Amino acid sequence: MKADVRLMVTADGSHTVVNQTLNKTYHSVHGAYQESQRVYIELGLLAAFEKFADDELRVFEMGFGTGLNALLTAREALDHQRRVVYTTVDAFPLALDQARQLNYDELFGTSFLPELHESPWQESITVNPYFTLLKIESRLQELTTTDRFHVIYYDAFAPTAQPELWEPEIFQQLADWLVPGGMLTTYCSKSYVQRNMRSAGLTVEKHPGPLGKRDILRAIK
Repeated sequence: MKADVRLMVTADGSHTVVNQTLNKTYHSVHGAYQESQRVYIELGLLAAFEKFADDELRVFEMGFGTGLNALLTAREALDHQRRVVYTTVDAFPLALDQARQLNYDELFGTSFLPELHESPWQESITVNPYFTLLKIESRLQELTTTDRFHVIYYDAFAPTAQPELWEPEIFQQLADWLVPGGMLTTYCSKSYVQRNMRSAGLTVEKHPGPLGKRDILRAIK
């Protein structure tokens, strides 16, 4: 099923998408790029590059959405010459005509975005020599995997829109998928979300957020 969406430009010039059914944006209106860079790349990917210096890195993303997090990860993998295997799940993918209007390649000088969106679902593809992508069209709750991940980007819609994705059972599922020392990062820092993460055995850290967001979370197994 495709999402009912429209594009909008955020404060840093990068696109986000508005889900018109939920009346929620995929990224911060204060800047899609600066939010993704801070929450997922700086606190997640780059920290994992240091922590797991000798490993091929496995990243899981909840909510492929615009492909921005995947694109930034592919760029960092190439820049750092670190192998990243990237798995992402989305129950309501963007239509290709919407995805083709996103301005990320133009902004960042990359060329990954068309392949990220046009690649087939349920099939692993090589985007660049250091980045492999597997997109799965599914609800998170219905997904099973034997893979174990160094980083999880938790980019679900806010609890007000999808409360079922912030319950203790979800974080237990995600904690089971992390390697020891693995990290989950998210923009949401609500107290009950922190409690639900801790109930899954994760150690929760609060970090300064991007513009417009005081705190964000990193949870460690």
